[in-house]
Amino acid sequence: MAGNSQRRNRRNAGSKKGASVGTGGHSRKALQGKGPTPPGEARKGHPKQRAANAALKRERDAKSRAGMRRSGAGSRSGRGGAGAAELVVGRNSVVEALQGGVPATALYVQQFIDTDDRVREAFQAANERGVPLMEAPRPQLDQMTGGLNHQGLVLQVPPYEYAHPDDLLEGAADSGQDALIVALDGVTDSRNLGAVVRSAAAFGAHGVVIPERRAAGMTAGAWKTSSGAAARLPVARATNLTRALEAYQKAGLMVVGLAADGEAEIGDLDALTGPVVIVAGSEGKGLSRLVSETCDLRVRIPMPGRTESLNAGVAAGVVLYEAARLRAKR
Repeated sequence: MAGNSQRRNRRNAGSKKGASVGTGGHSRKALQGKGPTPPGEARKGHPKQRAANAALKRERDAKSRAGMRRSGAGSRSGRGGAGAAELVVGRNSVVEALQGGVPATALYVQQFIDTDDRVREAFQAANERGVPLMEAPRPQLDQMTGGLNHQGLVLQVPPYEYAHPDDLLEGAADSGQDALIVALDGVTDSRNLGAVVRSAAAFGAHGVVIPERRAAGMTAGAWKTSSGAAARLPVARATNLTRALEAYQKAGLMVVGLAADGEAEIGDLDALTGPVVIVAGSEGKGLSRLVSETCDLRVRIPMPGRTESLNAGVAAGVVLYEAARLRAKR
């Protein structure tokens, strides 16, 4: 029994801890609480956060779709609605847009940009036109442009304010002249649209009508090609071009379509002296079937050369010149 007691005493003696070395306060922070658990919406990977992010994305998509709907024409109030805003990116493109009179609301400049001749030209053109300069970090410009090679310069172009097709009739009536309107069917090249706007302004037309869908709009490229004429001549956008032409017919205008196989030549067309709508189609497909059937008359431009067709900008310019020449004789 005595031996057992001695063994127990030795075990107990060996299990006693001696004095421990202090931490010096290094573990004090580890003992502090981390505060209340954040809500699920603020916790990365939490189902509530994923649901909140999905709801936010749906809201942004809905606003984007609403903005696209508002950009369409067909509204009778005011100028008929605004198009979508546009960004011009890259040093050469920005300089050309600023010098070409393209409207702009701001010029975004990358922080710590390396200046060269094009950058200095952009700054000078923006200052001369009173366009605000906005400095932004590169990640922000990358996000704005969707990762395009912006080279440190991004020009913001405001939405174009389209007219309603009826506004062009009112403009002709206010001028005391017979209406002269150009309509484009299926023209998807913005430079062609800009060329038509320039020719229409030069030869005394009262405006240009384009379809809302599947057609070029008044982008920065169209503005530049118009050489400033887009600031003087209204461009209307129709929800349905065929119905817009039918409305013009009811208002007393003759609808004349340009077609390579037209039954008359423009030199024999007296209709150009009265209220008229000149309709030009795309270079590849020409007039669509419904638009062609809506026209009161289809005319062709005689071409002794081997060229089979002209693009919309050139064809419209030829007919507008003929209209201006005939009207000047009255």
